[in-house]
Amino acid sequence: MADAQPGRSHPEPVQRALGELAKIIYAQDALPSILQAISELALSTVAGAEAVSITLIEAERPTTAVYTSALALQLDERQYERDYGPCLDAARGGEVMHIADMKREQRWPQYAREALALGAHSSVSVPLPVQQAVIGALNVYATRPDAFDDEAIEAANNFGSYAAVALANARLYASTARLAEEMRQALASRAVIDQAKGILMAVHGETAEEAFSRIVRESQRRNIKVREIAEDIVRRTSQGLSLTGESGAQT
Repeated sequence: MADAQPGRSHPEPVQRALGELAKIIYAQDALPSILQAISELALSTVAGAEAVSITLIEAERPTTAVYTSALALQLDERQYERDYGPCLDAARGGEVMHIADMKREQRWPQYAREALALGAHSSVSVPLPVQQAVIGALNVYATRPDAFDDEAIEAANNFGSYAAVALANARLYASTARLAEEMRQALASRAVIDQAKGILMAVHGETAEEAFSRIVRESQRRNIKVREIAEDIVRRTSQGLSLTGESGAQT
């Protein structure tokens, strides 16, 4: 499992929260539940936080993976609708985006006006440093201006690091599980092909190579997989049927 980088020392509540996150077993807990735990801990420990969400972008399509309140989801979606805003810029640019006061914000003026209408006055979006097909940001919102000082921004950044670790490990676990399943299927295919070869060797007095060549020819003739031909041979033998293909040709 990859290690998060907690950075400098933090106030005790943040340290305790990061300690709780370190106990998560990424192979056993589903990614949504891990991200939800991260967002809720960020909400309870980042000074000034009133709503938290996590944005994920895959194939240029942003979605809110988890959120702690409708306000966070609404603020995220306002940005997705126009494909611009602090959470998207943080995710794509890899930089922390801090809005101290929506009334003074000049970088995203239209979004700032909409955020104010929803009741949000300040925010911090920190990038999730996952250099893979998925990028994202941890977003922290507040209903008062100047809610986040340097210490709060640093704490949010640390929660973002843990979210990135969760994403990286979840993707690694999924990739490993997929590889294991592919290997299991390959071994199962090899086993049934070996059975079919043994049957043909006994019936036709052939070598293993000749028996396999017979299976391959039948696969090409019937335009189906070698494994399916082998399964058909084994099934027919177990049922006491003759080894004849559907078209009447002898296997």
